[in-house]
Amino acid sequence: MGLVEAFGHVSARLPDGGFLITATRGMLAANPADLLQVSDEGELLSGEPSLLPLETPLHTAIYSARSDVEALCRTHSPHAVAWGARGEVPPLMVGLDGLSGEIALHDDTDLVVDMEAGAAAAASLGQADCLLIRANGNIATAPLLSHAVVRAWFLEQRSANASRIGDAAPLAGQALTLRSRHYEIEQMRAWRWCRARFGDGEQL
Repeated sequence: MGLVEAFGHVSARLPDGGFLITATRGMLAANPADLLQVSDEGELLSGEPSLLPLETPLHTAIYSARSDVEALCRTHSPHAVAWGARGEVPPLMVGLDGLSGEIALHDDTDLVVDMEAGAAAAASLGQADCLLIRANGNIATAPLLSHAVVRAWFLEQRSANASRIGDAAPLAGQALTLRSRHYEIEQMRAWRWCRARFGDGEQL
């Protein structure tokens, strides 16, 4: 999808506690056998230790802080990275880009490699849906993995459109309220398109 290159990882909660996270092989080389299982406290329970992402504490801390979050997509999509590096949230210029949800900023350029840093990032996220980490990519959260993928995609689209459109008035207030009432059904359509365009073609 153009959201990650060598770096990036995806995780999802497990029903009985803990979560699964993708390995450091890179998304294009990912396969189910490489998934690692991590406890709620961030302890590796199964999988190859050398393949555990350095930023697993970021996932652990957000899951700990947000009971509503069931999945995370950690990406380095180029336009969103640029807005994060500027320390600004991209304005919402195009209606569909509102599928990115609420966006927050984290003003720390270091990797989130321990629970203290993870807690700080989770605090910056607050109740928002996506987090731009200054000069270090972004993360999208959601109650479903499919929603997290869609949010990550539209975070990048929102960032790109905001850069292209420039100084026009952003979508806000009553106009945004009216437009956002369609987001739930558009979320599902967007996921079907993502699967057809970038996945195995299955129409869910």
